[in-house]
Amino acid sequence: MKLHDMTLSGNCHKVRLFLSLIGQPVELLPVDLLKGEQKQPAFRAINPRGQVPALEDGEFRLGDSQAILVYLARRYADECWYPLEAETQGRIAGWLSFAANETQHGPATVRVGKLFGMPIDAELAQARALSALRVLERHLAVHDWLAETAQPTIADIAVYPNVALGGDGGLDLSQYPALQAWFARIRALPGYVGMPGL
Repeated sequence: MKLHDMTLSGNCHKVRLFLSLIGQPVELLPVDLLKGEQKQPAFRAINPRGQVPALEDGEFRLGDSQAILVYLARRYADECWYPLEAETQGRIAGWLSFAANETQHGPATVRVGKLFGMPIDAELAQARALSALRVLERHLAVHDWLAETAQPTIADIAVYPNVALGGDGGLDLSQYPALQAWFARIRALPGYVGMPGL
């Protein structure tokens, strides 16, 4: 199994973290985004979107961090990470969407703007980030895990990195105690691995 990866990417870290949590070995293949390697034909043959992460598992190729988490959970992980029960799967799908939308366009965009100097609408990204943090804080004040399960699921792994990296974008995460407690629960999981900024 190969993961086309970028060390500072929160989306790539979701996949690295999950692979470590389930004890699944992987070969990491760094992609130089600044040189545009992700836009070259060889990479687009693996992920036509020209984005990292991208996974190769034998002949199977898949892009998008949320999709990769679903695949890995169903193929290699214990069922607790992606339970078959309809209500839980519905909740997980909702949080995967939250990771791809609110989290990506909020905390992750604020971070990209500040850390990498990328042009962003800073006011809009900041407003989206604060809205996402409030949603998470309210939810985590009454649930240990996002999908309202007794243990973590891929929903937690999908949302965690780009939110926990929010400090890189200047977000003050210390004012969210339920969020901080959730971070601590994730970091205490056997097999947890960090990245720069976490």
